[in-house]
Amino acid sequence: MTTPTSIRFNEIDLEAIAAAAGRVAVFLPADGTLDQAARRVNRLTRGALARFAESEAFSKMKPGEAKTLAYPVGMAAEAVDVVRLDRRPSVEEARKAGAALAKLQGEAGMLVLAGPNARAAEIAFGLALRGYEFTEHKSEKSKPRGTVTMMVSKPEAVAAQAGPMAAVAEGVFFTRDLVNEPSNILTTDDFAARLAAMQELGLEVEILEEEDLAKLGMRTLLAVGQGSESPSKVVVMQWNGGKKGDAPLALVGKGVVFDTGGISLKPAAGMEDMTMDMGGAGVVAGVMRALALRKARANVVGLVGLVENMPSGTAIRPGDVVKSMKGDTVEIVNTDAEGRLVLCDVLWYAQERFKPAGMVDLATLTGAIIIGLGHEMAGVFSNDDALCDAFLKAAKAEGEGAWRLPLAPAYDEQLKSPIADMKNVGGRPAGSITAAQFLQRFVKEGCPWIHIDIAGVASVKSETTLAPKGATGWGVIALDRLVRDRFEG
Repeated sequence: MTTPTSIRFNEIDLEAIAAAAGRVAVFLPADGTLDQAARRVNRLTRGALARFAESEAFSKMKPGEAKTLAYPVGMAAEAVDVVRLDRRPSVEEARKAGAALAKLQGEAGMLVLAGPNARAAEIAFGLALRGYEFTEHKSEKSKPRGTVTMMVSKPEAVAAQAGPMAAVAEGVFFTRDLVNEPSNILTTDDFAARLAAMQELGLEVEILEEEDLAKLGMRTLLAVGQGSESPSKVVVMQWNGGKKGDAPLALVGKGVVFDTGGISLKPAAGMEDMTMDMGGAGVVAGVMRALALRKARANVVGLVGLVENMPSGTAIRPGDVVKSMKGDTVEIVNTDAEGRLVLCDVLWYAQERFKPAGMVDLATLTGAIIIGLGHEMAGVFSNDDALCDAFLKAAKAEGEGAWRLPLAPAYDEQLKSPIADMKNVGGRPAGSITAAQFLQRFVKEGCPWIHIDIAGVASVKSETTLAPKGATGWGVIALDRLVRDRFEG
């Protein structure tokens, strides 16, 4: 797994600034006022910092943006990185500032003069998240990053704040690693093994094999994977940190390790991106890791359906009819609409076994959600306003874009089948909504439920503020926040 950036918190030591190797980062508010540490840097550089604070270049900087003063006179550092940031910035601005420093960080280390900044822990969180790199399969590895030392007014207090954030960052990294892995490495067997290894963190992990799934009646899930040599599995991860006997929150993830589309074969162009079709399962895994690492005081169960969708002589065909674990029959109109077939059985199993207090499923489910929302927002659907509002509030607070779309009985008309209880697709109109309507049929009356379509946000072609291009880990931070806000005692 990717190793997070090493960050430590020390008391302010003005004498150490002159001798610091690598880079020194200093924060200036919009009015250019120099704090104690900044004044020390200014004296060492013979007024260079004050001159920059009065320059047009500084006035045009946005909150969280950084500029570099290279090879400063009077200091051992190779550069002074100046970040525009008020002492009480927003969470978004603080994380953006940390991310800006991560892009400048080198192997020689960095001294960050955060001083009395009220968001020092958030700066560290942004720095950690943007410091991620996935170089597992490159012959030439990136050079290791040096340690970041943050000088702050109250190091013990900041470290206490940053501890849970470090756990969440590791969960994000775990998700990104899973989503970035190629499918010849991240097979269903390998995926399950990585999840089983989290037992050492205190999670209870159970792997249901094809024989177990057949006995349970998970025929729609098994149908998706029957054309592949990789065995289909369901992995159950339990974190019991809350009150004994309290119903858990259930997180359910689609884990299609590669999606060719099956017999309804996808076009060749862009098919290589389908290594990320297990993104929902990746998010669930990352959340469970974060909860275990920070010892969350909540009961949460994560369930992921792991399959590979391949065309072969044993693959499911368009026109086939399959019975779900619930007992409903599904006409398979398109084998490329496979994610909902995986999720419907796992959703039903989660309710039958755990009787959850709430249920959230995540999936790279439809291309239609990208047409509707692009790569800025995940699509959110729900049968419960209170739970949905709590998630949207958490996502907004953590800067993870999410937008609620409607569910309505009228859309069920598109799922009618002449030979089965339903079809697995409803045509092009409202494709993301009809997919959610399909899943809603497998949610029991009275179970609060959210479906999140992350097809547009799980992996992106260009860098974001907190992640390089590729896997983003979207959803881990927001769901961890939801657990903290609504399910922890």
